[in-house]
Amino acid sequence: MSKGRLEAFSDAIFAIVMTIMVLELTPPVASELGSLASLLPKVLTYAFSFLLLAIYWVNHHHLFQAVQRVNGSILWANMHLLFWLSLIPFVTAWAGDHGSVPVPVAAYGVVLLVAAVAYYILVRALLGAHGADSTLASAIGGDTKGKLSILIFAVAIAASFFSTLLGWALYIAVALIWLVPDRRIENTLGR
Repeated sequence: MSKGRLEAFSDAIFAIVMTIMVLELTPPVASELGSLASLLPKVLTYAFSFLLLAIYWVNHHHLFQAVQRVNGSILWANMHLLFWLSLIPFVTAWAGDHGSVPVPVAAYGVVLLVAAVAYYILVRALLGAHGADSTLASAIGGDTKGKLSILIFAVAIAASFFSTLLGWALYIAVALIWLVPDRRIENTLGR
């Protein structure tokens, strides 16, 4: 099977999810500049979630540069990832309204954790279809970033019940790990 339709469909879902998030940002009732201050937590949560989705999109794009073909398992693994990413607007709205309350901050982390697991599963499905000696396999290597992200998200969820600031800090740490696109794929394809 060609990978083109999977990429096009995924791009559309990313675009829709990113657009839906902004709908939660309603302007303040008052017209004074100071009235925007009450929106700051929601805007920061929105901006962070937008960044996370952009990171997923960029890395998804890089990942599929090394993909030659897809099969049913890959299609379903990709759908699994897109499902969890589609929940980001919901938890963004909840955490944006209650960013210092443990349960919404932890719920935000649960969606991030399961999305990271889904991305890991997608990578495993791709590796299974392409083989251990493929360009993709040499580019992915041991997938340390993927495994580390899952661990940090799990710790962040638990930490959110003791300190929501620590939970947020750990979520940000994972974003920083992935902010620079994975150069291994570009380097491997460039050889």
